[in-house]
Amino acid sequence: MLHSTDNAPKPQYSPSTPNSQTPVKTITSPIEQATIGRTVVIKGEIAGSESLYVDGRVEGTISFSDHRVTVGRNGVVAANITAREVVIMGKVTGNIQCSDRVDIRSEGSLTGDVISQRISVEDGALLRGSVQLTPSEQKHEKSSELPKTMAAVAGKSN
Repeated sequence: MLHSTDNAPKPQYSPSTPNSQTPVKTITSPIEQATIGRTVVIKGEIAGSESLYVDGRVEGTISFSDHRVTVGRNGVVAANITAREVVIMGKVTGNIQCSDRVDIRSEGSLTGDVISQRISVEDGALLRGSVQLTPSEQKHEKSSELPKTMAAVAGKSN
């Protein structure tokens, strides 16, 4: 009797061979984001409750109060923007009001006024306009408590 299975070499697993020990990558749901493509031109008001990526042309107003607006490298925007966060890699002409931050990347340009809690301007970026930084709610509460504390300390020393 020949038992070829007894002498047969057993398969070996290499790291590239999937087996039960290989961790499985989980894919989370994609971030909802609307995209305005390169060849799209929009004139008017744009509003929404998801993030927006602009790689085309927009004239008018953009309002995404609780989300991010990103102007891609090909994006040309002539609009006032209201958003939680604005990232500029293209060209924006208009005022920006953010509840969190404005990020102007090295290839981006902004001509307009900015009101935001934070701003980041990379080397090579262009910014023409005024910048007004507003304190966050927590900083505002702490700063309003500081004078009361200082007044209490000053009152004790007298």
